Amino acid sequence: MIETLLLAVTRVSTFSGAQLLTGATGFFFERDERLFLVSARHVVLDEISGHRPDRLEIELHIDPQDVAQTTQFSIPLYRDGRALWRETRDRAGAIDVITLELQRAVLPQSVPLHYFTPQHLIADLRDIEVGDRVVIVGFPLGFHDNFHHLPVVRQAVIASAFGIRFQGRGHFLTDARLHRGTSGAPVVARNAGTGSGRHSLPWSLLGIHAARIEADQRDARQDGRLDLNCAWYADALLVLTE
Repeated sequence: MIETLLLAVTRVSTFSGAQLLTGATGFFFERDERLFLVSARHVVLDEISGHRPDRLEIELHIDPQDVAQTTQFSIPLYRDGRALWRETRDRAGAIDVITLELQRAVLPQSVPLHYFTPQHLIADLRDIEVGDRVVIVGFPLGFHDNFHHLPVVRQAVIASAFGIRFQGRGHFLTDARLHRGTSGAPVVARNAGTGSGRHSLPWSLLGIHAARIEADQRDARQDGRLDLNCAWYADALLVLTE
């Protein structure tokens, strides 16, 4: 049996027509019986680089008894020229998170879906402290168990005051060595005393990983990478799934 956390996360591929563009990470979130795919906004649109896919493909497991059996599920990003995803802003500007609603009726019926819900969000931000251990689940550089089609997990710690908007923006920092392809990954902390994780989803959803962050004065010839990353607070999903 596979830990449910790994089945709540999916590999995302972006396309322009039939041309593969990039790889990323997404995860499932349910609210009021509506199912959403969550990822980073720059996965579906990045004006600076000119990245503008017209559809996504996500990988879904289709056999609860054989995790190696999967299918690719295509999701359009536009209809009649209008974006189908939801994004939002706060007082500091755009939030690098999107949700895309999935229609359960068109998903394969055998999909063993696991998903986060509003109950997985932190009710009291004081429960998380700087230095606390978290994990980030995704597909760094596309790397994963490509036989069982499962993501990998990176260890991280909270690297800025949790509950405080780092530099005035709606994210916090994690300390971990991460790579391209992890954008959109969930940042989670284990709930204490909640069983094995193979029959439930005993994790708190803290944030959505977006990107590495570097010091402005870093000299690439003299200084190593900071290995710091920004993750948007997960309560943005309450706005994005209203």
